[in-house]
Amino acid sequence: MMVLSFVEISPVLAPIMFILFHIIRQFLFIPVAIVCIAGGILFGSLLGMVYSMIGLTLVCSSFYFTIARMPKMKQKLLQIKNKFLGPYAKLTVGQIAILRLIPFIHFQLLNLCLLERKPNFRDYIKSSIITNIPLVFFYTVFGEFISKFSPSIMIMILLALSVLFFILREKVTVMKWKEFFPEN
Repeated sequence: MMVLSFVEISPVLAPIMFILFHIIRQFLFIPVAIVCIAGGILFGSLLGMVYSMIGLTLVCSSFYFTIARMPKMKQKLLQIKNKFLGPYAKLTVGQIAILRLIPFIHFQLLNLCLLERKPNFRDYIKSSIITNIPLVFFYTVFGEFISKFSPSIMIMILLALSVLFFILREKVTVMKWKEFFPEN
């Protein structure tokens, strides 16, 4: 209730605080989906989507510039990626967009997968905006209703996302000669 009154009293400061909260969210271990749902509740669907897109774009751009300066963190994320997806997995932009819809998938891990596919900053930001659109749209517009879904509907949604993930995969794997035929 207090948050809603803050939004009504300060129409300029509240969006700025919300966008900054998107950046701070990752250090508080709050899922992106919860913040997007809150944006839809606080600002409505349209403004909530706009503010969430701005916040997530800032998060993605800060990741792009900071991950190169944090080699241990990058190595840790690469280990997690290799453990769960395999060393040769290169996710497509469509797959990353679908995985962003699943709340328990690590957001920065997906940023790393996107960075591997699009190392150029301009291409990376374009792709990050594209992959964030379904996330922001789904959780901002439909976020209030997710908690009212039955468990069977939630399982059907997760199965549908899994099928889409499989369909949008890259069908080619490139292995280096040395990896295929290791020397003794």
